Amino acid sequence: VQLQASGGGLVQFGGSLKLSCAASGPTSTYYVMGWWRQAPGKNREFVSAITWTGGSTTYTDSVKGRFTISRDTTKKTMYLQMNSLKPEDTAVYYCAAAQHPIRVTSALEYTYWGQGTQVTVSS
Repeated sequence: VQLQASGGGLVQFGGSLKLSCAASGPTSTYYVMGWWRQAPGKNREFVSAITWTGGSTTYTDSVKGRFTISRDTTKKTMYLQMNSLKPEDTAVYYCAAAQHPIRVTSALEYTYWGQGTQVTVSS
């Protein structure tokens, strides 16, 4: 499975961006797809996850109400709509896929990772 993240960029405080993650390979190889982010000098942080078939979602508290994760199974693409962006959202955003995760918030559960896309929010 290969994952290709895109859609990052520079945006002002309060602005919006929509990230995309295109997946290749059979969808049976992953059950959950997620978004993670890593700011300079910080550990990689869980942002959101979605089950590929059922569409159940999970968010970290800091993005609830501002970010929306979704997927298009026909296009094998996952999205992250980010609204009301804040400077603390600045990070490299990664998409990842997990086969049979027990905890979707654990990076160890994810087998496949994309290359990352930079999101910068100016104040």
